[in-house]
Amino acid sequence: MSVYERDYRIKSSDADAKQRLRISRMFTILQEVSIEHTTELKMGRDMTLDRGLLWIVTLQQASITRMPEYDEPVHIATWPGNTMHILFPRYYRITDAAGNTLIEASALWALMDQNTRKVIFPEEHSVAIKGMRTGKEIPLPRAPKIPRTEESEAFTVPYSYVDLNGHMGNTRYFDLAEDRMPPALRARNLIGIQTEYSREALLNTEVLLKSEVSGDTFLLSGEYEGQKLFRLSLTYAPEA
Repeated sequence: MSVYERDYRIKSSDADAKQRLRISRMFTILQEVSIEHTTELKMGRDMTLDRGLLWIVTLQQASITRMPEYDEPVHIATWPGNTMHILFPRYYRITDAAGNTLIEASALWALMDQNTRKVIFPEEHSVAIKGMRTGKEIPLPRAPKIPRTEESEAFTVPYSYVDLNGHMGNTRYFDLAEDRMPPALRARNLIGIQTEYSREALLNTEVLLKSEVSGDTFLLSGEYEGQKLFRLSLTYAPEA
């Protein structure tokens, strides 16, 4: 078992209007390296996707010193933790060209049956990933707070938001959040992220969104027919 590493240069399609790495693209890149590592560990699509098993993220978090910028070269490292019953912990680190840590992240993954849409027991399908500890792991993610506001808006999941798992891709929730937060908050430096995904949002699902600014943190949550779908928090550095 070893840490999976690769170099990456921030593309124009990865950057936002301030030439910083967009949040949704950051998590997309982390998911891509997760898949690459899983393939290297002989647990690629032939053991999962081709057998009707879908990788899903249940919880994520990130601690950010600085977001990489457009055209900046970065180094990405990822490694798995010890499997927790049906959950697969995974850790990430992004560093700059000088080796300075820019982003540390962790996530809890699970496998879902494509037909039943239920989480499966991995050992029943011969899916096993041996974990490791480097001593540099950040804590595993926890569920963020829920907005306390009573105000809400309806959002219908469009086709362009649906990924290969057949539901709204989890990274698109960050686009929803950035579109709804005050511009003055969005302009500040992002330092922390917490997300929880409880249920799927399928194509044309009408999601009830609630959002709130709490100090330096923007909270966003979504429900469908009274059931919690997701919640996230984005925390920014205090104003200078």
